[in-house]
Amino acid sequence: MRRAIVLSAEGLGTTSPNPSVGCVILDVAGRPVASGRTSPPGGPHAERVALREAGEAARGGTAVVTLEPCDHTGRTGPCAQALIDAGVARVVVALADPDPVAAGGADTLRAAGVDVETGVCATEAGEVLAPWLTAIARGRPYLVWKYAATLDGRSAAADGTSKWITSAEARADVHALRGRVDAIIAGIGTILVDDARLTVRGTPTDRRPLRVVVDSAGRTPVDARVRDDAAPTWLVTAADFPDGTGRVDLPALAKALYERGVRYALLEGGPTLAGAFLRQRLVDRVVGYVAPVLLGAGTAALADAGVGTLAEAIDLDLTDVTRIGPDLRLTGTPRYRPGPAHTPPGAPTAAPEPLRKD
Repeated sequence: MRRAIVLSAEGLGTTSPNPSVGCVILDVAGRPVASGRTSPPGGPHAERVALREAGEAARGGTAVVTLEPCDHTGRTGPCAQALIDAGVARVVVALADPDPVAAGGADTLRAAGVDVETGVCATEAGEVLAPWLTAIARGRPYLVWKYAATLDGRSAAADGTSKWITSAEARADVHALRGRVDAIIAGIGTILVDDARLTVRGTPTDRRPLRVVVDSAGRTPVDARVRDDAAPTWLVTAADFPDGTGRVDLPALAKALYERGVRYALLEGGPTLAGAFLRQRLVDRVVGYVAPVLLGAGTAALADAGVGTLAEAIDLDLTDVTRIGPDLRLTGTPRYRPGPAHTPPGAPTAAPEPLRKD
């Protein structure tokens, strides 16, 4: 199963709106004979890739898969039936499929006489699939807010200069993160000040995540680099998703991104847009790159996030602290407190956890 989880992780950023699944086939003697991971949309799922490689060696053997085999026909046939047709005797699953459209594969396999075991290494598999699982549960993309700041919390100096606060190593790490997401979101301020390209560079990948510019008044210059053909771009204005105040309705934008197949998105700024997403409880993870630099004045990394008093602060559960070159990368999960400061009308008072089967 751990080999299947590695395969699942290797496919992140290439399979949306499908989950990135890994599969390993063992023959009747328990020897690994084939493996596979989910192909880009329209291609075969992990089970079919592995079964094709295994051939007759799969008959009477075991399939080890990170997510319950699908039980529906989309652009490919149901994987549960493919496993049955191949004569697999046993299927070991890490996570149950929370998608009602595709779920039910385990029951279909059992009804055909296949031995099915679930919950194996579920926590590890869930960590890899957390963005997809969360997106399915909430009907919007899993959103990571990434920022770079000095030790005293500044994203730019008093004169507006911001290149480069963090090191080349940290910037390379950001490009690796960009290569795993389906969309990169920025505000018009980032485009006007930095002429940001919002592309994946310097990594061994051909990933071209959708570039999303939140530009309420339609001010993106015609010659902005974000308009080039390096990746698809969506310029979103208040006319597309009006919130009644002349700004973009962010929950409506998140829903629209989900409908476009975006399951994992990266928010790159700036501070005003980040604060707006946090106010709406739309941020699922924070990744901060902190440089050992002091400015004492300048632009704060985060603007108004709806926090009026310390009791309303958005806590972060730190899950990782890693040194990247001279900088620190801090990763945390926001823990939103109940109350009007963070709760838009109709929103739950606590963010649900990603669906997992431990």
